Amino acid sequence: MGQAVAEVNDATFDQEVLQSQTPVLVDFWAGWCGPCKALAPVVDEVAAQYSGKIKVMKMDVDRNASTPMRYGIRGIPALLFFKGGKVADQIVGYVPKETIEKAVAKLVDAGAGLPQRAAVGGIITPQ
Repeated sequence: MGQAVAEVNDATFDQEVLQSQTPVLVDFWAGWCGPCKALAPVVDEVAAQYSGKIKVMKMDVDRNASTPMRYGIRGIPALLFFKGGKVADQIVGYVPKETIEKAVAKLVDAGAGLPQRAAVGGIITPQ
């Protein structure tokens, strides 16, 4: 697990993920899952790349039953993207890094919170 990735469990999930002010990517995985092991370095890279913009957490589905059940995790690896305490997106299975980056970019860009502006006659006005 990379330095930018932290472990989360059933007991800490609400505080670490649902109450987070920052968007959170949760990687549901298991030690016996080959595709999970293959995806782990990709998740680490994304975590490092978006450090400070998103939190990246991993949850071992063998050690934690209630959270995966709560979110209907049936296949792993499963990446759930949380924003404001709600699932904003999800990816199931091994996917290329670009697929994860697109989902993270949507999450981060949508969370910029800056008003949209448009140039009208050379004057920038809020819309």
